[in-house]
Amino acid sequence: MAFSTTPDWFHISDDEELVWESRPHPIELGPGFPIAVITAIAGVGVTAWGLTDGGTLAAILGAVLVVGCVAFAGIRYLFWTNTRYVITSTELYKKRGVISRDVTQFRLERVQNTSLNQSMLGRALGYGDLTVFTAGSGDPELTFEHVPRPERASSILSDQLAAVASDESAV
Repeated sequence: MAFSTTPDWFHISDDEELVWESRPHPIELGPGFPIAVITAIAGVGVTAWGLTDGGTLAAILGAVLVVGCVAFAGIRYLFWTNTRYVITSTELYKKRGVISRDVTQFRLERVQNTSLNQSMLGRALGYGDLTVFTAGSGDPELTFEHVPRPERASSILSDQLAAVASDESAV
């Protein structure tokens, strides 16, 4: 799968192809996100009720509730949208950060093992963790957390690892 544009936080070389890009599954937003959205909607109702019935205190409390919940949900959303996972034909990337940016990058030729983990809830909702181990390290070097359709991401990664291995053996 080729993409017409590349993310602004990495530069792809001429001989490299972007083959997969994703962000975490929406479950990564956490249970607080829908609770905050529902509470903000309720806060709008309390604010409207306070304004129509002359309850200034209720209107102020409702407005404070709306602002607080919208801010909480907005921050969660920003962190979610600013987390990216990328597989190219030669490298893996994981990017996190809203104000500052943290990008982890590995060449595929360094990858020794991968593992795919899914909880029962993850299997039901279609997400899992894809972990990458590099040569010379017993600890995970990179984990794509809560990846949507993790079997597909794992398959794409395996295909790219096989292509890199066959390129290396041909040299």
